[in-house]
Amino acid sequence: MSSHNRRAFLTGALATGIAGAVASTAARTVPPAAADAGAPPVPGFHGPHQAGVLDVPRRRTIVAAFDVLADGKHELTELFRTLTDRARGLTTGGAPPQLGITAPPADSGMLGPSLPAGALTVTLGLGASLFDDRYGLAARKPAGLTQMPVFPNDDLDQTWCHGDLSLQLEADDDDTVLHALRDIARHTRGVMQVRWRMNGFTSPPRPSGTQRNLMGFKDGIANPDTKDASEMDRLVWVRDDKPDTAWTTGGSYVTFRLIRMLAEFWDRVGLSEQEQIFGRTRDAGAPLDGRREEDVPRYELDPVGKVIPVTSHIRLANPRTPATDASRILRRSFNYDRGVDEVGNLDVGLLFTCYQQDLHRQFEAVQKRLEDEPLVDYITPFGGGYFFVPPGVRDTSSFYVNNMLI
Repeated sequence: MSSHNRRAFLTGALATGIAGAVASTAARTVPPAAADAGAPPVPGFHGPHQAGVLDVPRRRTIVAAFDVLADGKHELTELFRTLTDRARGLTTGGAPPQLGITAPPADSGMLGPSLPAGALTVTLGLGASLFDDRYGLAARKPAGLTQMPVFPNDDLDQTWCHGDLSLQLEADDDDTVLHALRDIARHTRGVMQVRWRMNGFTSPPRPSGTQRNLMGFKDGIANPDTKDASEMDRLVWVRDDKPDTAWTTGGSYVTFRLIRMLAEFWDRVGLSEQEQIFGRTRDAGAPLDGRREEDVPRYELDPVGKVIPVTSHIRLANPRTPATDASRILRRSFNYDRGVDEVGNLDVGLLFTCYQQDLHRQFEAVQKRLEDEPLVDYITPFGGGYFFVPPGVRDTSSFYVNNMLI
């Protein structure tokens, strides 16, 4: 990093503390528009876990991965302090400070003179590459964190993979998430830069129940119950008692997978075949042996797959056996639309997101079962990565991963 950019960052870090101080740290509530749509309340910034993991996905998201350019552990610490201050201020809202007529405005102004909280959540992740020899953090690396491998049927583009840090920004409006990314990029310029980013959206229930992906099928029906604390402790939250990595307790591992859907080919497939590939009806989302999306498939009554094929997506992903129960994941996926590619084909797909306690036991076990499933003829995974989502920021005296940096 150039000396000019380093000075700019360190100066900006001081200003960030001032700007963050103007915002109240009280718990936020959903704006009226979101409340009318039946969206749940959004928790405050502080707490044992980061927001955005268990919360119902908002209408819009930006997922961005970053390369860290900080020079040494001191600058890295200042980076995490700055990220904490910005996330706290952005998710709480309030009036930006007035820095004087000769200084650049403290805020871009794209959300108006006073920042609405906008049901924004900010979820930070750490990539395996952050724990190389740059900052002396090798011993602090989360026990299960690795770089995402190339799986069979992948066509990964390395410019869309991995990263030292990740941020997932969620809100109900496009301008809210873009404003947050722009603000964070401004305040961290010179010490981290965007490696890749993807915008995503969720669809309202049509006509009810779980959202649909761009193949027309409901996505995430079989998720574990996020209100069941014991289930979340078993499947989502990390617990580690080893001295060097005890700081990870209360965090989780997130998988991002950028999956292009070959829409033009999929749209030529008959409905019956589409439903056989997924194992569910398209309209209701019910398993092929049921009537409602909530119905549990009875694989034990159909061992050879006459009703729900043994190669169907739902049967491979979640066989519902005692041996595979511990491999369940918490899906938090979004759709994406990037227009058209260089030959005029639609560039649409899934910003697959899932949280788990153990990447190998859960996501990778599911992925192995899905190798060469019929659906692979209509999708192309091209990017993403693994990140560790640290525990939440407890109070105003704490910042992201402060226990890791001690």
